[in-house]
Amino acid sequence: MTEICPRITKEMLLRQCHEIGISAGDSIMVHAGLRSVGEILGGPDVLISALLETIGSDGTLMVYVGCQTPYDDVGRDIYSEADEAFILEHCPPFQPDRSRASRDFGAFAELFRTTPGVICSSNAGSRMAAYGAKAEFLTANHPVNYGLGKDSPLERFYEIGGKVILIGSDKDAVTILHYAEAIAPIKDKRLFNLKVPIEKSGQTIWIDMEEYDSATGIRDWPDRFFAFIVEQYIQSRNLKAGLLGGASTYVLEAKDLVQFAVPIMVETANELDARHSE
Repeated sequence: MTEICPRITKEMLLRQCHEIGISAGDSIMVHAGLRSVGEILGGPDVLISALLETIGSDGTLMVYVGCQTPYDDVGRDIYSEADEAFILEHCPPFQPDRSRASRDFGAFAELFRTTPGVICSSNAGSRMAAYGAKAEFLTANHPVNYGLGKDSPLERFYEIGGKVILIGSDKDAVTILHYAEAIAPIKDKRLFNLKVPIEKSGQTIWIDMEEYDSATGIRDWPDRFFAFIVEQYIQSRNLKAGLLGGASTYVLEAKDLVQFAVPIMVETANELDARHSE
């Protein structure tokens, strides 16, 4: 007789959600490494369902989904001049509600994006997907420029006191810290100009955009700088990891984390400037 291996159930996930501090009415931004969670009976959609059931009808779940290459790559010095010319001629338009999530963000981003009822913001590289009571508020009128900064979904999430949930996720990939970069009073932030294809009147047009450099940072930060900030925050607040499935999980207060991060970024930028002036 074949032995049935233990699997993670929805009931288990619901219990764990409450144990780690997710509550009804919460607005949460989730980063998830599904492999760390383990095998869920019914598949990873059950994790999404458990999160949504925990926060309830007054809650909201948001996920950074971005876009696949090369929608927001022209102008970043990633491709040769010839390759960029080919992309400009042949790339189909980015469609906020249909284009796939960035593969770099793992399977969870695309699984959530395609969940019925999820809506997406319109900025390709900074696109957020959300479901719930504040989904429209978070995703509406996403600025064309500086999509992780002022008046972005991240700023709105910060303002409503959201919680960042790290489910077996790399601490160096905490997206809300790009908002901290955007608002930190630091001079000479690294920028780049890019082009993104959108559809207008049945035609593909390329719009010009300007962004802070979220790929390598607004300055030459130390290696794994975001992870360092998150780890310092966890220690300073004496936060303990819980579990979702088998994944080590942290619940971080978005506003508190940003306010903790900005002075560290300013101090580190000043130190970098001092070294360069020696």
